[in-house]
Amino acid sequence: MTAPKLALTDSDLVALAVDVVVVGTVQGPDGLELAPGSDAVAAAFDGELLKTLAVLGATGKAEEVVKAPTGGKLAAPLLVAVGLGKPEPTGEQVRRAAGAAARALGKAKKAASTLSAVDLGAAVEGTLLGSYTFTRYKSEASESTLAKVEFVSPAEGAAKEHKAALKAHTAIAESVIITRDLVNTPPNDLFPASFAERAVELAEANGITVEVLDEKALRKGGYGGILGVGGGSARQPRLVRLSYKGPKARKKVALVGKGITFDTGGISIKPAAGMDEMTSDMGGAAAMVASVVLAAKLKYPLEVVATVPMAENMPSGDAYRPGDVLTQYGGKTVEVLNTDAEGRLILADAIVRACEDNPDYLIDTATLTGAAVVALGKRTAGVMGTEEFRDRVAELGNAVGEGAWAMPLPEELRSDLDSRLADLANVTGHRWGGMLAAGLFLKEFVPDGLPWAHIDVAGPAYNTGGPFGYTTKGGTGVPVRTIAAVLADIAANG
Repeated sequence: MTAPKLALTDSDLVALAVDVVVVGTVQGPDGLELAPGSDAVAAAFDGELLKTLAVLGATGKAEEVVKAPTGGKLAAPLLVAVGLGKPEPTGEQVRRAAGAAARALGKAKKAASTLSAVDLGAAVEGTLLGSYTFTRYKSEASESTLAKVEFVSPAEGAAKEHKAALKAHTAIAESVIITRDLVNTPPNDLFPASFAERAVELAEANGITVEVLDEKALRKGGYGGILGVGGGSARQPRLVRLSYKGPKARKKVALVGKGITFDTGGISIKPAAGMDEMTSDMGGAAAMVASVVLAAKLKYPLEVVATVPMAENMPSGDAYRPGDVLTQYGGKTVEVLNTDAEGRLILADAIVRACEDNPDYLIDTATLTGAAVVALGKRTAGVMGTEEFRDRVAELGNAVGEGAWAMPLPEELRSDLDSRLADLANVTGHRWGGMLAAGLFLKEFVPDGLPWAHIDVAGPAYNTGGPFGYTTKGGTGVPVRTIAAVLADIAANG
């Protein structure tokens, strides 16, 4: 998609030459109320705006959209009132309202929004993400026509601060869009080699150092997990390393993301129903590629290195089998009991390689386990790892509206990964605590004492239902905004 151009305005909304003006409504103690920033618009309606909206069914309920013609009272012919829910809305309420409004703008080319008077950053992110469309493969595309959005400058703060917020939150939303585009690209066009090429293009366009290991280099380097998983496909695996070093970098952050460009389950093949959704199994890798791009755009005073394994898990005469023993990068051996537990095998190689850089923090993310969806549903990520950093990541994820829940790594489950042949097995022999067992497996490859967080986004990385708020169908871009918040927090606080 072509994202609309965003700008700040101090102009009078009554006379502003746009196609639509967006205002917020809330459920006040005495009924429908207008959110901050709407005074000039309300005055243009001679105090009758709330009555008009109420007649049209407006209640201020969260994400409720009501459209009203302005009848010449504004230069814009259409007014869109979007509900924020209860008074004093959170950033996430504003973000969802902005997304709902953006999805309801129809063929409008220019819009103005007062939601920025409530929370500028949330309004920017919600508008850009809500207006997102992916129509590359549509012969008759109905792409969004929105070309420009002008945001009312908040009453508080300096103009310089507002411009900086606009730039930062635009960059965050653009990185989410990069992730969505990659996830939504079908696997016949996005496979390990082409994914690596896309990563190189993004890196070079943003001044990021990039290295790509092909199957020969992987074999020479001893990346047994990536080679084992990717061996069954004619499209051979890759490992991509993207490195950004900001000005006066004080901390080094290692990012690792699962890049299974399509997952059939391998020899332990998945059921046919829903297998098409496995085009999203590289969502973690896409998020980490986009996060390094974001770090470069915002010039975080950090060193950020993403190590991204890419493979296609296919059944064939060359595929790895249940019963095989793989030698992972670094020398640890793993008995494969189920080839559909492949993500942890490629992540293990990448984690060991990432930790050779001696990072101060390690974050990995993956659409890793169906058990995460069973436990937490489709909109909440499970966060595991070292307790203090795990809790910090979960808290920051929730603060930016990407649901996250801290999960334990119970010691009693570790023995269930013991193998009679190798150092450990890739799955337990039972169905209990599958998300936690996967986290315990990855822990085996993380150095002691390193602050580490593993984010299982099997549920929230891909929306199979209808759109809501700023979330469209398909790739969601989760957990890019969480990673952005963590990087910003480390940059500010160490």
